[in-house]
Amino acid sequence: MAGKKVLVVDYDTESLEALSDLVSGKNMEVIKAADGQKAYEKYKEEKPDLIILEAMLPKLHGFDLTQKISKETKGGVPIIIVTGLYKGAQYRNEAIRSFGAAAYFEKPYDKEKLLDAVNRLLHDEVNIEDDLLEPEAVIEIVKQMEKKGK
Repeated sequence: MAGKKVLVVDYDTESLEALSDLVSGKNMEVIKAADGQKAYEKYKEEKPDLIILEAMLPKLHGFDLTQKISKETKGGVPIIIVTGLYKGAQYRNEAIRSFGAAAYFEKPYDKEKLLDAVNRLLHDEVNIEDDLLEPEAVIEIVKQMEKKGK
């Protein structure tokens, strides 16, 4: 997991530091932001592998930010919402189904479960280039298929 970048976003300095400390101890580079607009700018600049954010953010709401990034990346950058305000299944369902969140935690959150989600989402990342054939191999397969078709 070394070399992975995680963007952590929370308006509350204490929560921001607690979340940052939780993942930084796991050999990941942590990028921090305290509002939604700054988080979006950092996302564009830093291209993180994962984002953990509070739903209630100034300047750009966490749900809106989640939806925006999820649409832009077609779900390629997993987003974990950690919130103290939006509690209940209706918010969790809306965040995951409508806005594209990969996971949803309510504060106070279980640190182990949150870390498990981070690890799972970073490991689930598919590096498509590892699975692709070399161009020459693809050309050869196509030629063989064309011969069989004639």
